[in-house]
Amino acid sequence: MARPVGRRAEILETFIRHVAEFGYERTNLGNIAKELGMSKGTIVHHFGTKAQMMRELEANLMNRELDAVRSVWERLDKPQERVAAFVFACAVLQVVARDATVASQREVVQLADDPGMQEIRKLRSELQHMIEVELRRGIDDGVFRPVDVGAVTLQMWGSVQWMWVWFQPGRGHTPEEIGSTFVDILLGGLLVDRFGLNVLSDPNGEVATVVSETFAADSAK
Repeated sequence: MARPVGRRAEILETFIRHVAEFGYERTNLGNIAKELGMSKGTIVHHFGTKAQMMRELEANLMNRELDAVRSVWERLDKPQERVAAFVFACAVLQVVARDATVASQREVVQLADDPGMQEIRKLRSELQHMIEVELRRGIDDGVFRPVDVGAVTLQMWGSVQWMWVWFQPGRGHTPEEIGSTFVDILLGGLLVDRFGLNVLSDPNGEVATVVSETFAADSAK
């Protein structure tokens, strides 16, 4: 039987769904092969190991997030807008790339010791550095209070990375509404003048709309 077009992509998509649902350690290539009606050897032929599939998952997701943030920041210039956009983007990813986001965030420990994850760690560091740059720019411009930029970046990163545990898309809140709450709290503690905070955190406002439009355009490709 001829191998269907996109079989490799189908394998990776199924792997991602299994990791999101069961976790990395409990994800079994034999079970994936059975679900897809193929041999385990076919999966090994395409990917080699389960660890390699995890690396590919992480790289694809991080590159997608970085591309989205860069695209959004081309349309938003102010540091407070860019930081807010990052938060909204993390919330929207919970919906548009749900399985990949959950799989990545629940298995973040896989990044710690695996030498093969070095490039993915660099991508994460790049995104964190982008946030730090905007925080420092905001402080220099007098928009943000003087804070420990490194600590605030990690606080922000940690809070949005843990979102998968409790945010259930389609059950009461849109990602824009969740993003709005996070922006209100996170930027509320940073802004020198909170007068424009409601504009930044508006789930129907410019920042949230730019983020949503960016992901919609990406999905349409």
